Amino acid sequence: MVNNWLKIIQRNLIPPRCVLCGDTGFADLDLCAGCLRDLPRNLCCCYRCGEPFASELALPSLCGRCLRRSPQFDETYAPYLYRYQMPYLIGQLKFGRDYTNARLLATLLGEHIAAGAELPELLLPMPLHPKRYRERGFNQSIEIARHLARRFDIPLDLYSAVRSRDTLHQAGLPARQRLKNMRGAFRLRKTLQADHVAIVDDVMTTGATVSALAGVLKQAGVGRVDVWVCARA
Repeated sequence: MVNNWLKIIQRNLIPPRCVLCGDTGFADLDLCAGCLRDLPRNLCCCYRCGEPFASELALPSLCGRCLRRSPQFDETYAPYLYRYQMPYLIGQLKFGRDYTNARLLATLLGEHIAAGAELPELLLPMPLHPKRYRERGFNQSIEIARHLARRFDIPLDLYSAVRSRDTLHQAGLPARQRLKNMRGAFRLRKTLQADHVAIVDDVMTTGATVSALAGVLKQAGVGRVDVWVCARA
């Protein structure tokens, strides 16, 4: 109750400002109404991997890649495209440690989830290799997942999944090489006591990384793995 009153007082004294243009925030967001409207929505996409379609199709539909070789996860929730303002918002969190953007991105993703997703029993942020964690000092996926866990009252597991191999950076690698690069990259410290898990991440490109983690979860007995990601490339 005290925390709620503090938040109300803070909103009245220091109203939210748009992180993109500096105008007054809209609906307690750190975005104004205009910048929120301009964010590139992922409106018509493959329900399994979130890849945007070139033209409108009857939904739900699968993309050609998922028809040829289905990933290890079952469904992806990716409300925005990784274009225009989204690389800036994610980059400021990921490389600039702007935690305001973690709250903002989680709020935007949470609105999409609340609109119709079946909630999982457990949230699992995409783990970083310890070397990367030491270099960066934090895990942006954890920061996003914390807000989502509180909003939906879902347990957050920060310890069971481990990135056991420091893989090459996925950026710039072709899709086939990305799959090879992620083999053996993850392991579980213990069996998860959940049949439905959602992996939380900031951005998805080909889906090779999250598919590798989902495969480990499926091998450990998890029945369904969804992906909650802020943006899809």
